[in-house]
Amino acid sequence: MENKKRILTGIRPTGALHLGHYVGALHNWIQLQDEYECYFLIADYQALSDHFHDTDLIKQSVIDVTLDWLAVGLDPDKSNFVIQSYVPEHAELSMLLSFITPLGMLERNPTLKGELDSLPIEQRSAGFFNYPISQIADILLPRAHLVPVGEDQAPHLEMSREIARKFNRMYGEVFPEPETLIGKVGRLSGIDGKGKMSKSQGNVILLSDSKDDVAKKVRGMYTDPNRIRANIPGKVEGNPVFQYLDAFTENDPNVQDFKERYRKGNIGDVEIKNYLSDILNEFLEPIRNKRNYYEKNFNIVEESLDKGISNARKVADKTMTLVREKMKISTYKNIW
Repeated sequence: MENKKRILTGIRPTGALHLGHYVGALHNWIQLQDEYECYFLIADYQALSDHFHDTDLIKQSVIDVTLDWLAVGLDPDKSNFVIQSYVPEHAELSMLLSFITPLGMLERNPTLKGELDSLPIEQRSAGFFNYPISQIADILLPRAHLVPVGEDQAPHLEMSREIARKFNRMYGEVFPEPETLIGKVGRLSGIDGKGKMSKSQGNVILLSDSKDDVAKKVRGMYTDPNRIRANIPGKVEGNPVFQYLDAFTENDPNVQDFKERYRKGNIGDVEIKNYLSDILNEFLEPIRNKRNYYEKNFNIVEESLDKGISNARKVADKTMTLVREKMKISTYKNIW
């Protein structure tokens, strides 16, 4: 890994992973681990920002995320699985960076403002307000060269670059300025047709869902609300059923035929949904089988995390040694 550029990316553990995670991130990560030195972070500190009242959920989700990563094909022999709270340097660097991060930078963050407004008053904590700083620390701690993001997330990475530049300018060179790695990032709407998949909205198909659960969820999927009979021409664009078919098939003549017939009102939703159920279950079956294997052989899960955390701690120790030296803190031995 020594000659490879380093990547940091991750996820907040607030439940098992779903098809939206696969299309939007995991599919890309699987390819990246062959080309880069990857650190995949389970950001449990950040999960506390709006789930501090449900720590049992976070604890279980750390395991669920790891199982899902292994099941889809992330390889701990090629990359590093890291639990944020097991590398306390994440919290230390976050605190230190908070001192040089302008308050206005956080107040102007449109994503943060939107999420704060959507939270109940009792959950609008200082920790939630500060989580963009925690994200910056996550990126800078391993001195990552690249961060895979969608185009809508690129502005946040610019915050990381700005803070890296400011630290280097004030104290001396420590951090590379992380570059965006914008690949083909897909998106899936929720099965209810209301925006993106969200566990809190209950509109997701989990990677761990059973065959029957998948079929039941697909049967209830939102389609064209104006199409109350099968002989009424329907809209394909923006229709979740076709969006999912496009995401999990490639140049499938059946899907093209379905679209043409749907636009003409020559096919019912049931036929299309049955086909989609078969496609999704064919995709998910090997993932379910691998997840079941790792659940029964949990020592492999523990070894995967232990290895990744150990590697991350070594990198973090080197980074924080540099940070403390540059900031002239924790150096009492030099003042006697």
